Amino acid sequence: MRLNGRHTFDKPLVMKPALPCFLLLLIQLSLTAQHPFKTRHLFIITTDGFRWQEIFTGADPDLINNTRYVRDTALIRRLYWDEDISLRRTRLMPFFWNVIAEKGQLYGNRIYDNKVDVRNLYKVSYPGYNEIFTGYTDPGIVINLPRYNHNVNILEFLNAKKQYQGKVVAFSSWNVFPFILNQERSQLPLNSGYETMTGEDRDSTIQLINRVQDNISPKTHCRHDWLTFMNAQEYIEQHHPSVVFIGLGETDEFAHSRHYDLYLQQATAIDKMISDLWYYVQTDPFYKDNTTLIITTDHGRGSRSYNWSNHSLLTPGSSQTWLAAIGPDVDPLGEIRTNQQIYEKQLAATITALLGEPFQSDHKIGKAISFTSSPFTNSIAGSKDLGSK
Repeated sequence: MRLNGRHTFDKPLVMKPALPCFLLLLIQLSLTAQHPFKTRHLFIITTDGFRWQEIFTGADPDLINNTRYVRDTALIRRLYWDEDISLRRTRLMPFFWNVIAEKGQLYGNRIYDNKVDVRNLYKVSYPGYNEIFTGYTDPGIVINLPRYNHNVNILEFLNAKKQYQGKVVAFSSWNVFPFILNQERSQLPLNSGYETMTGEDRDSTIQLINRVQDNISPKTHCRHDWLTFMNAQEYIEQHHPSVVFIGLGETDEFAHSRHYDLYLQQATAIDKMISDLWYYVQTDPFYKDNTTLIITTDHGRGSRSYNWSNHSLLTPGSSQTWLAAIGPDVDPLGEIRTNQQIYEKQLAATITALLGEPFQSDHKIGKAISFTSSPFTNSIAGSKDLGSK
């Protein structure tokens, strides 16, 4: 039999078995289920004791005009003031509001009942950082004493995993972090306070930073944030770690000393540091489009002009924090204005879930936050109600 000059056959065509293709699909789905996210590298950045009020409304009108807290009110107003809240907050933190608000997510604007809080009772730094890194509010951690933390944190948990072993590093301005992260037990690479960078990192830039640090006097418990950031930046460029913590501290220092002008200036400086880091991430092939930034703080502060410099169990507003995220698994939703509650203790599970290594702990921990609307990834990372266990 012929059709259009070609032979045809009376026998029906026999299709090749679809089993190999089906098995290949199952393998692909299995690999996706193991790590459904695009995030391969993750940076955690904290700025100590920085209020949600400045993040979402910019300079506080009750403080920026107060000569008790600002030495040159006219100049600071020129730098940071505008009657329009959206313009005012952008003046203070341009990267947050020009980039993260467009390509990432911002949580904690209590004007819209979008709430982020620490869950621990004490509302000071050590309990706050323990909550962030262990997912657990330990009632035994009360104050900021330099004592080794018995709780396992996510950095050492990840460092023990084959995929991330030797690729986790931490830098902090506050010199108590070796105790919070229990460097003695975890053996994490950690540069903290005015500790110099040693070993193979003896290039000219590192040596210059070390000399600057050596010549600072008097040295306090909190290194200048620019030095912390420069150390981190040099290490990242040289070694390309996968998980990085950068803990900045001068916002809290300036607040405690009641220098609202310096507190605002430091916020802008930190915004610039994060901007520089993101630019580097997005222009380095190793990090580009596979790196997530999680940015937050360890506690809030007083919400009134008379108590803004303080934070404690007895200072209203001290539990109120905020959260920002940007990366390949963060839907570009900008400022979140829905009524919801997030707790800092959810970040430990969130970070490890994004990296495909669900955190396991002896303690009950907060449920992971989902930054995506995908039903599949929500089933992995936690439900959209963002509740807490």
